[in-house]
Amino acid sequence: MRRADRTARLALGPALLFFYVAAHAGVGTSTLTARTSVAANCTIATTPVAFGNYDPIAANKSTNLNATGAVTIACVKGSAPTITLSLGNNPSGSTRRMIDAVSGGFLQYELYQPSSTAPGAACSYPGTTVWGSSGANLFNAGAAPTKNPRNYNVCGTVAAGQNPTIGTYTDTVVATVSF
Repeated sequence: MRRADRTARLALGPALLFFYVAAHAGVGTSTLTARTSVAANCTIATTPVAFGNYDPIAANKSTNLNATGAVTIACVKGSAPTITLSLGNNPSGSTRRMIDAVSGGFLQYELYQPSSTAPGAACSYPGTTVWGSSGANLFNAGAAPTKNPRNYNVCGTVAAGQNPTIGTYTDTVVATVSF
């Protein structure tokens, strides 16, 4: 082989390689889908209804003892929750009662819904709608506008004129959010 032929082939080599790659190069495409779902979800927390001292001889002989607690919920935007409060551990029929663990005596009280379903709505005393666990006693918080927590007052009343024994009265009420 002559040197000129070898030089010509070497010079054509890169050009032929480019032509080969260019002739067989192509483009392929595909789509990638990203997907998730967001389900309704809520959390719930409570602040106690702390009545303070009940005085059946003077202050609460004819005046109810009122106090405010709270239920706080945080729900996924668009969730439409309801909030229920149980009758507590010591009910008599549909009446809530606190118990003194030492004497076994009871003190009747009630928990009411706030004046409106707007977060932070004030309590009005005496309350008009008992906060319970079914029917008209469910608290409808409405659709969540954001995921931010919403606070609802729990309006408590210990009825005047009761005749309790000396002691410390308590009850445990379960708050439930359904969504």
